[in-house]
Amino acid sequence: MRNASLNAKLSATTALVVLSMAAAHGAAAQTRPASAGAEPESTTQVDDVVVTGTLLRGVAPTGTNVVSMGREDVVATGAASSNDLLARIPQISNAFNSAPQPGGTIALPINRPNIRNLGASGGSTTLVLLNGNRMVGAGILQTSPDPSVIPPGVLERVEVIPDGGSSIYGSDAIGGVVNFITRKSFNGIEATGRYGFADGYDQFDLNLTAGRTWNGGSAVISYAYAEHSNIAGTDRDYFTQDLRARGGSDFRSKACSPGTITTPNPLSPLLPGVDYVLPGRTPGTNLCDESKAIDFYPEEKRHSLFATVSHDLSDRLAFDATAYYSQRETGRRGMSSAEGTGIRGGGLITIMNPYFRPIGTEMGHNVTFNYADAWGGSAPKNTSRFTSAGVTPSLTYQINDDWRLKGSLNWGRSTNLVRTWQINTAAEAAALAGTSAATALNPYNVGATNADVLRKIIDFQSYGHSTQEIREARAVADGSLFALPAGNVKLAVGAEYHEETIKAQQGTGAPSALNLTRASAKRDVTSVFAEVLAPVFDSPAYGSFDLSASVRYDNYSDVGDTTNPKIGFNYRPTSSLTLRGNWGTSFHAPSLSDMGDGVDTRVQVINASPWLPAGAPVTDLFRPTMILAGGNAKLKPETADTWSLGVDWRPEGALEGFSASLTYFNVAFEDAIGLAPFLRGAPFYADPAYKPFYVLNPTLAQATALTTGMAVDGAPSIASLYSGFLTPAVLIDARRNNLGTLDVDGLDFNLEYMRPASFGLWRVGLAGTYNLNRESRAIAGAPKTDEFDNGASRYSLVGSAGVVFGPVLGELTINHSSSADVTNVVGQTKIGSFTTVNLFGAYDLGLGGAFSDMSVTLNVDNLFDEEPPFYNAAGGTANGSTLGRMISIGVRKTF
Repeated sequence: MRNASLNAKLSATTALVVLSMAAAHGAAAQTRPASAGAEPESTTQVDDVVVTGTLLRGVAPTGTNVVSMGREDVVATGAASSNDLLARIPQISNAFNSAPQPGGTIALPINRPNIRNLGASGGSTTLVLLNGNRMVGAGILQTSPDPSVIPPGVLERVEVIPDGGSSIYGSDAIGGVVNFITRKSFNGIEATGRYGFADGYDQFDLNLTAGRTWNGGSAVISYAYAEHSNIAGTDRDYFTQDLRARGGSDFRSKACSPGTITTPNPLSPLLPGVDYVLPGRTPGTNLCDESKAIDFYPEEKRHSLFATVSHDLSDRLAFDATAYYSQRETGRRGMSSAEGTGIRGGGLITIMNPYFRPIGTEMGHNVTFNYADAWGGSAPKNTSRFTSAGVTPSLTYQINDDWRLKGSLNWGRSTNLVRTWQINTAAEAAALAGTSAATALNPYNVGATNADVLRKIIDFQSYGHSTQEIREARAVADGSLFALPAGNVKLAVGAEYHEETIKAQQGTGAPSALNLTRASAKRDVTSVFAEVLAPVFDSPAYGSFDLSASVRYDNYSDVGDTTNPKIGFNYRPTSSLTLRGNWGTSFHAPSLSDMGDGVDTRVQVINASPWLPAGAPVTDLFRPTMILAGGNAKLKPETADTWSLGVDWRPEGALEGFSASLTYFNVAFEDAIGLAPFLRGAPFYADPAYKPFYVLNPTLAQATALTTGMAVDGAPSIASLYSGFLTPAVLIDARRNNLGTLDVDGLDFNLEYMRPASFGLWRVGLAGTYNLNRESRAIAGAPKTDEFDNGASRYSLVGSAGVVFGPVLGELTINHSSSADVTNVVGQTKIGSFTTVNLFGAYDLGLGGAFSDMSVTLNVDNLFDEEPPFYNAAGGTANGSTLGRMISIGVRKTF
């Protein structure tokens, strides 16, 4: 969608739209960045609000660091997607200080938040919740929730607990929990809209919210629409495969139009040949930058509908329900510079092809080219469509003045469809071997090829579709057990039944004649859990000490059972100082798409063996390779031990308004799900730790035993590979396996100072995370690797300053990702740091009549138009991403 269409939409909605700020409510309002250690007052004072990290009402989680982003912060970001919000939180390492790419591929259809950047090959190690409830998974090869289904306009706050949370929530909460908490009550109608633009890019979003409260109840319904254009590869200079201008390497491809002929080396077919450029056929190589033929950033449209209602049915019984529906459509030319455009071509043409023209006396040669001419000069657009829906009704019964019983149901369903244009390599090979103009491909001039031959090659897609569902029933009772001198001992107990299913299809072919593989999987989980909080003592002389303990037992139908405890404490020697700590175990059950029934589970046969141990005979290069790929029924859960110690200081008197928080965290992550690194070749075979993942010179009996029940790609059957002279050289287990470990420790911190002034209010803050150590093992028992030598950034910072001046509110935010050391990168030992500066302003117009209760906002993201740091590898950048300098203008109107 280009500027003209979006400007028209903006003009049509300007009179309606919003972004209401604290400025609209006077000098008492304020915005705050995501802050470590903050405990929102509502979560410690109000029984009915959602509290992250605890089952108990009326208290904050004991011993735990809470990172919170309130509603004012959400508005100040100008975020059009919940993924954009997560990019402002330093602890969410894979998203911070970046422009999250809308997922649109079979392998990566969504952006999964990853606290501490723990392993994520086998699903999510960060649990994503909506109002404390699980969301349905999304994807075809993934079963993780998609945060983008939640429109920022309905959010009351976002809470992140960067501690293990399996004792409360069960699976996935190894790195921590992200909880999106929505607005529950609102009176009136609110319309907001925003238009933003950057170089070669524009976006538009609109939100309409209506709410009503009554005696004993409330209801809110909200609709949001957002769209943004694509950014072409040609619109970003740094998005290039030719990195020589920045002191790097040239990663351009020979797959050009016109292409390059490569004749055989007369000394040996194993040695490099000689290149000749087309059309002139003179010595040399045609190189082209594929990144310029694809999209740097895809286009997208999103519709979201959210509703919530609550009502007191009687003095003791209350009903509450939330529901949402989201539809997201993404379009993108090509995938990425690393994956190519999807229109590459090439292969051997011989004297049998009527188009063959030798350079000299050779009987055949290779030609590398692309099908851009056949596609009309550019890569075709790949499309994806995702929908998610969920309903969560609940009943709360007040048993007496203290004890309460809450029962809830939770249902969710997603559909996921991805179509990616590819080349039919089998049809291409057949056409290169064609013997007449009616059947042959002309690789020197693709456009001169018979139209029917071309159609068979390029009318070819990779297709994926899945439907996922979750069903849950949950009951929790909580109240006070008995009184101690320091207060009441509180207890919560509960039980839960969880069921999830996935039905998936994946395959290739002409859009009207796809060859599909189908798979389905189901699991159910039965859980019981409890949490207790005891105020051990509370005295003027010694302060107060609270101790909590929680435990959860989960029984899985497919991966067994697990028990995970957690203990925590808060010690307050004075009213302004809190010392806290916790220890617990957590786990992540492999996702259904990663288990043995995954739709991509198969034996992939390659008619060559390019990955062999040192000293292998040259003839082995021409023997087949069998690769076990996809899911693995033998996967077991990933596990972690996590603990932290922290301090919060909120002084009184002269320093009132200042707060400081510091937390030491430690994560020992084991059985991380990943893939055996067989692409390393000889070093892979030289490492004894990988010996269980391959079989050299496998016999038919061995191959049959290891591949029983698996689909075979690239050959009629396993037995057919043993019918000739060149039997398989190696069988490699490249399925998802439990492999490595990761040990991480570091510091989370937050400093903030807020003071009233004669003109209103001002505040400054600094928050972030600093990693002390980050050591991994590629496989258990292998030597440790210091990841700070291999591209990991050591720290992330958010600095902010804000002011409220009458009807004006302003905010300056600086996001910083530290530099990172790298090894084994040609000509480079360090990736630079990345710093972006964002500005936000809001102004209450203060007008009357039709323009009453209207405010305007301005966001400028990446004020200085900083480019991400250079990295001498395919893609060219690392340590952050950006859309460039983004300017957004918004208006808000309430009725």
